[in-house]
Amino acid sequence: MQTSAQNADLIGEIEELQLQAVNDTAFTLRTSSEAGNLVKYVGSLPMRINGELQELTFVDGEAAFSLPERADLVQVSANLGTHTIARLYRLDGEERAGVREFPMWLSILPPLIAILLALIFREVLLALFAGIWIGGFVIYGLSFKSIFTGLLAVGDTYLLEALTDSDHVSVVLFSMLIGGMVAIISKNGGMAGVVNLLSRYARSAKSSQVVTWILGVAIFFDDYANTLIVGNTMRPVTDKHRVSREKLAYIVDSTAAPVAAIAFVTTWIGAELGYIKDAATALGIEEGAYSLFLHSLEYAYYPVLTLVFMLMLILMNRDFGLMHKAETRARTTGAVTSASLDRTGEARQQQEMAEFEPVDETRTRAVNALLPVLTVILGTVIGLLYTGYNPEVWADTSLDFFRKLSVTIGDSNSYTALIWASLSGVIIAVALTVSQRIMSLTETMESLVVGFKTMLPAILILVLAWSLAAVTQELYTAEYLTSLFSGNISPQFLPEITFFLAAIIAFSTGSSWGTMAILYPLMLPAAWYVSLQQGLSVEETMPIIYNVISVVLAGSVFGDHCSPISDTTILSSLASGCNHIDHVKTQLPYAVTVALVANLVCTNLSSWGVHWLLVYFIGAGILWGFIRLFGKKNELAPVTAEAV
Repeated sequence: MQTSAQNADLIGEIEELQLQAVNDTAFTLRTSSEAGNLVKYVGSLPMRINGELQELTFVDGEAAFSLPERADLVQVSANLGTHTIARLYRLDGEERAGVREFPMWLSILPPLIAILLALIFREVLLALFAGIWIGGFVIYGLSFKSIFTGLLAVGDTYLLEALTDSDHVSVVLFSMLIGGMVAIISKNGGMAGVVNLLSRYARSAKSSQVVTWILGVAIFFDDYANTLIVGNTMRPVTDKHRVSREKLAYIVDSTAAPVAAIAFVTTWIGAELGYIKDAATALGIEEGAYSLFLHSLEYAYYPVLTLVFMLMLILMNRDFGLMHKAETRARTTGAVTSASLDRTGEARQQQEMAEFEPVDETRTRAVNALLPVLTVILGTVIGLLYTGYNPEVWADTSLDFFRKLSVTIGDSNSYTALIWASLSGVIIAVALTVSQRIMSLTETMESLVVGFKTMLPAILILVLAWSLAAVTQELYTAEYLTSLFSGNISPQFLPEITFFLAAIIAFSTGSSWGTMAILYPLMLPAAWYVSLQQGLSVEETMPIIYNVISVVLAGSVFGDHCSPISDTTILSSLASGCNHIDHVKTQLPYAVTVALVANLVCTNLSSWGVHWLLVYFIGAGILWGFIRLFGKKNELAPVTAEAV
């Protein structure tokens, strides 16, 4: 038996991969030196066969594998630690073509270039495009010709393949339908009806903040709609009760993205499932994307604790730092803001709000929003159960109800369920609008198209992100990162590292979606391989995978909250009528406080096996103690005739 050290030496000698066809679907692969001499490697070696990752077991330098159907071309590639070797075999006469080799460190160039350009130019689309181009340059030969070949491949290979994948198209379709539904229920007055229904309970400074928080949680399906609607509609109410604009902007901003990120039917869920599904498929994880997402919610500490922390601040009537100064100013002097919006900000606010203003402000009915939204929620649940239903599972008496439910959701077709649900929601929204003669059918369809357009920037990021993920997969980027982490970092620390990496990228770029696009294809495979290489079983590895899924999302939202160039941060300032810099300065200490507790305490505890529910209670308890220790009571606003 050869030692691992001897095997490492043998890997260094492998320069050729010789393929021999047994028949149309079965093949033998031999590892040899550059001169053609057999290198008798023994053991398992991760390889990609026609794009699918497989663990081939070599005995005396030979391994056998089969394909599910006849192939005229067979592409074999392997990460050999110091370099990647790829071979394309044409089976008519076993002619070999397309030989490519490159140093492994080049595999990190595409995501690295994407991150650097995003930091420099603040343009995520440009950064992702450049990353794909650089990847094509490496893949197609590192030559002068490959500069142009790689550029053209961005369009004719990577973008095209991203858009011809049925799962990817499902995500695009679902995102557009949800965006269209949001636009319709905004224009028909449904959203305003929900706000008016709840705002009547805002009778003091505390209750007006609670109502704002509840509205922020209730309008969960889109962060943009949440920010613009809640901020603009609650601003007169909070002004009346002398709540500072800084506090209003914080509540609006810090409910929008966290709720949209963790709710299971939102404009975010399609993108999240797309990234998770692609990574899981590449790693051979059989669990469904929706099931993986639901399991990751056990570790969604930053989004959940942000909502809890905010509610505790409101109910305890305490604040600290610059926020306390702003609240004291508003309560004692009535000056709800220290500075006014500039004209550019006001113009942008009016332009953004035009898409969400009801066409008839006298006809605002909450049912026009609640019914389509409930249709989407119930439709998704029914769709998941229908597409994942297996009578054998439900007939198995050894499984309890919740285990059967988990298996059913894990086996479901989440994309089909989401498309059915979102299409049903759009139909209900259109029917309600036209039947009540709030808008004509033509006007309703125009609103639907406007909603489609609002999703275009997010869809462009998605398509480019899928293309970059395909490039990094072909370059073995994740495997190279694994080789850097393996032996140097415990798998339990990967979620914590991932959180801060996501936070840095999101803060610098101002884009949660761009951050997820870059990190999901890298960190999920890295966590998987590092865990398995360090002897963890699949059962022990899956909690780490769930945690990494969650912290990419959490770190993205945290960085987005802190970033002065984030679109949702800017919109929160505009919608709340708050000076943008004041909003950033007052929100930053709160976001950092929750992030430190969520990551340094909660993520670490969960990584070492503490039950997720207990971790949530510990995190909430620490935040409560922090508010009691450092928070100062806010002066109560004087009771006015208006307030009574």
